[in-house]
Amino acid sequence: MANATISAAQSVNTGVASAAKSAHVSAMLQINDLTYRLGPRVLFDDASAFLPERARIGFVGRNGAGKTTLFRLIADEIAPESGTLSLPSRARLGRVEQEAPGGPQSLISFVLDADKERAALLAEAETATDAHRIADIQTRLVDIEAHAAPARAAEILAGLGFNHEAQQRPLSEFSGGWRMRVALAAVLFSRPDLLLLDEPTNYLDLEGTLWLVEYLRTYPATILVISHDRDLLDAVADHILHLERAKLTVWRGNYTSFEKQRREQQAIQAKHIKKQDEKRKHLQSFVDRFRAKATKARQAQSRLKMLEKMEPMTAIVDEDVLPFNFPSPEKPLSPPIVAMDAVNAGYDERVVLSRLSLSISNDDRIGLLGANGNGKSTFAKLVAGRLEAMKGEVKRSSRLDVGFFAQHQIDDLEPNGTPYSHIARLMPGATQAQIRARCARAGFSGGKADTRVTELSGGEKARLLMALATFGGPHLIIMDEPTNHLDIDSRAALIEAINEYEGAIILVSHDRYLLEACADRLWLVADGSVKPFDGDMDDYVRYVLGKAEAPKSEGKRDAPAPEKREASLSRKDVSQLRKRIDAAEQKMHKFEDLLRRIDAMLADPDTFSRDPAKAGELSRQRSELEGALMSAEEEWLSLSGELEAAQS
Repeated sequence: MANATISAAQSVNTGVASAAKSAHVSAMLQINDLTYRLGPRVLFDDASAFLPERARIGFVGRNGAGKTTLFRLIADEIAPESGTLSLPSRARLGRVEQEAPGGPQSLISFVLDADKERAALLAEAETATDAHRIADIQTRLVDIEAHAAPARAAEILAGLGFNHEAQQRPLSEFSGGWRMRVALAAVLFSRPDLLLLDEPTNYLDLEGTLWLVEYLRTYPATILVISHDRDLLDAVADHILHLERAKLTVWRGNYTSFEKQRREQQAIQAKHIKKQDEKRKHLQSFVDRFRAKATKARQAQSRLKMLEKMEPMTAIVDEDVLPFNFPSPEKPLSPPIVAMDAVNAGYDERVVLSRLSLSISNDDRIGLLGANGNGKSTFAKLVAGRLEAMKGEVKRSSRLDVGFFAQHQIDDLEPNGTPYSHIARLMPGATQAQIRARCARAGFSGGKADTRVTELSGGEKARLLMALATFGGPHLIIMDEPTNHLDIDSRAALIEAINEYEGAIILVSHDRYLLEACADRLWLVADGSVKPFDGDMDDYVRYVLGKAEAPKSEGKRDAPAPEKREASLSRKDVSQLRKRIDAAEQKMHKFEDLLRRIDAMLADPDTFSRDPAKAGELSRQRSELEGALMSAEEEWLSLSGELEAAQS
């Protein structure tokens, strides 16, 4: 049934189309009344959208909503049930194929061959004999800057993590994930008029993601990118295409702007619905009161018709987001839970990481930075006890329990198993009701718990794997690319779960938003070592993009020339300074713990009703503790500044 008012989707799309026409903006893609079903599910229901030329459009929506299906419709791989998708007649479409390329061809050759016109002209130039045709070929090669193509291809490959030596190697020598990077490089090199990218960062590390963001920001054609990476969508997109409830909506601005506009639209819609409900009640009250009275019968009938014509408005309501649940450890361990002293790690005789002297506390939130291949996974395995040290000593708490999540472990799930069967293995002797309750906590309630693994989406498989990895409330959780296959709302739920978890976390992720929201410490894995990174994510972005010098390290044994850096103070003075910093930090932790306890008591309404005097005393103590905490923080900052100055 049609709504009485224009829906938000219709109004925004109409506004975009009208503005485009008035500004004489051409459409790169025009979608009109698109309908498409996948089995019993309606993915698109009379959906329409206008995507202007040279726009950079972020395509968002829940997992399984139909985003990839729209790409297949645009590429003419499948046909719509009804409606049309229109592109300019000579528009060139670029899209990364689902299958990773392979074979003996070198990486650089594969990327160069993606420019079909250049490859055809060069081939023809080898055999052409007509002078006029040779001149035409050479002129066209100059026009398309064919001479600069090898350098441009090499630059793109380098940005995605391939050095000069790797670019000369055959595709067959690389894993599927690295070959998908090559496929992405080839599409970027071909410079299509409409570039379709489906989760392009899934195969990239943080460094590759940062490079891609910079590349796409100045891409000279139209981009339509499916992504759940908020930072990418904020940095790149100037429009957002939103797919929800089988409708398409175009919003101007980046993702943050889209969220703000959407919330405002929800608030306005809620007010309209409230007013309409009040009016309906008023009209119904009049009808009920005067319908039987002859003198008011005509007015009552008139209002009854008004009620019948007043279609109920539809509220814009977000679909429910299933939470993540990471049980906290029952008994916290005394810090440090892991300590390394001059440790070397690697495989067989090959040393990957050397001279590691680091410690991990029981409540650390550590983000691991560094390009793929530098040793992040090696370090994670070393911490987890899955890899023995080749040299040096690794001390772990005797009762340390580690939960380990990595995307490749999804392949280890039993294909014919279900969430119920996987969780039941971890609950021997439990009743069916207890197992199903635990399945529901993991996000698999009702019949979903009995769905075969092969029928679960990528996000659901990741959710199940996280539930299994954290089942027993480990003291330390290591997560390697946990946000792959999760939509934006699920990523927000993951962040909330990580921040509520009371143990230690080590995160390896290309998702900058996740790292900024969860990591308190950043460690850089580079040059065969792991060292604390002196700076935040903005500093790291500048470092990666070559806009800053290599980061200063605060590492202990690996730091170069410690005597020189501490020359301004004696060793004894520096030692005393560090002790004072530790003492200030302990005071901060103590005050924070006391504040949490007082807040918990004050949050109980019975505290005020049972003993108002005690409640008042608690409030006074809280105020004093806040002041003490502020003083401790100022002391810590001042002492840290002195130490930093001494080391500079």
